[in-house]
Amino acid sequence: MDITSQEITRDIYGMPAFVTFTVSDLDQTIDWYVNGLDFIVLFSIPGPDGPSLVHLRRWRYQDILIRQGRAPTGGQWTYSIMAHVEQLDAIAERARGHGGGTVEGPTDTPWNTRDLRVTDPDGYSVTYTARRPEGERDAGFNAMMRGEVLE
Repeated sequence: MDITSQEITRDIYGMPAFVTFTVSDLDQTIDWYVNGLDFIVLFSIPGPDGPSLVHLRRWRYQDILIRQGRAPTGGQWTYSIMAHVEQLDAIAERARGHGGGTVEGPTDTPWNTRDLRVTDPDGYSVTYTARRPEGERDAGFNAMMRGEVLE
């Protein structure tokens, strides 16, 4: 699977993985993901009182299905998707400017990623995760992953 392309595709394909979020306000959620986080509405399935299901997509294999209903309480969902490090600041700024959800980061992790965590109005979190730039990676972590010991 090539998920490094930064292009949004409207192709219809068998999705190897996706999440479904039940949300309390469908329009507010669509607005958050589309206007705040760079997703598109791929399609929606009509229902008797508005859409019964809306398919959102960012890049290939980064799909979220949303449906109107009573949002669950308790527990916490986090959906992690790939990003490119140079995009994270712009996505964070756009989401903060949009409002309607919360934004944490971007922050560097001990495992050499830079993560941006956004949480929608119903409490679902999406983490954009990107590989840290070459000069900013933790050499100790890289050595550990290769089975080496640094002195």
